[in-house]
Amino acid sequence: MEVDETYLGAVEKGLRGREMEKKALIAVAAQEDGRRVGRIRMRRIQDASASSLVPFIEESIEPGSVVHTDGWEGYAGLEKKDYQHEVTILARRKEPASELLPRVHHVVGLLKTWLAGTLHGAVSHEHLDYYLDEFTFRFNRRTSRSRGKLFYRMVQQAVQVDPVPYHALVKHVQDHRIADHKM
Repeated sequence: MEVDETYLGAVEKGLRGREMEKKALIAVAAQEDGRRVGRIRMRRIQDASASSLVPFIEESIEPGSVVHTDGWEGYAGLEKKDYQHEVTILARRKEPASELLPRVHHVVGLLKTWLAGTLHGAVSHEHLDYYLDEFTFRFNRRTSRSRGKLFYRMVQQAVQVDPVPYHALVKHVQDHRIADHKM
């Protein structure tokens, strides 16, 4: 599995990389399937620390798996969590990151294109988690041979899960904002 993080949001003048203040930070895991991308997982995370990245990995990837990351310190200690950690330090390489971690960068590019094309870039932080879930759902089923079964599963899920009123969705987002500001 390739794992990396990316920022989503408008350009912040004078800030680069992990200095961003208003952008959302997204962790992405992409399964290596030969030269192709298998299944993916995505989640908004609070920061790029090990306390945010490692739980994402634990929830997304089976222990014992090979986890391929860049040299960011937030990924340190994965071996202690029963993962085989393969590190590619990007700063010392001639090749761009998109060649060294191609699957995860391909997924991020597709996500950003989808958000810009489908939603015209108008993605609020309030609803970002739902957009990430939708993208992941669609991506992981892109090669399904049984489209009818997808519809059946969606209807089955809709019947089994209670509806969530809008005010509950907004409260959930407000609770996340409060937690984000407590850092």
